[in-house]
Amino acid sequence: MAKVSVRYIVNDMDAAVSFYTTLLGFTVFMRPDPAFAMLDRGDLRLLLSVPNEKGGGGRTLDDGRRPEPGGWNRMSLEVSGLVGIAADLHARGARSRGGIIHGVGGDQILIDDPSGNCVELFEPHEKVPSESTMV
Repeated sequence: MAKVSVRYIVNDMDAAVSFYTTLLGFTVFMRPDPAFAMLDRGDLRLLLSVPNEKGGGGRTLDDGRRPEPGGWNRMSLEVSGLVGIAADLHARGARSRGGIIHGVGGDQILIDDPSGNCVELFEPHEKVPSESTMV
């Protein structure tokens, strides 16, 4: 299966690489420039770019808009043992956007990377029959 790539804009590449490798289990695939890095976690490739004028994902657009981190779009990483993982991340300095959210399909917590990009850690509930299959 091909890797799926997600790009995040970050303010501090060293802090971002440290966050993703130390706290979330990514490995560095390549880091050819201080403004760009590729990290891997299974079939997910995370492309990190610092706003810059060299080109690529961090370059100012022709209409003058400049890429910036943050917002609510996010990647979702499936985990097992969410409560313990969340406690460990908080103990190690990770910031979250509130506590664990209990949803209909699973539980999640939203963690911010050092630039304010959101990462969802999601633990699905055990599969339950849908209403259409219940008698």
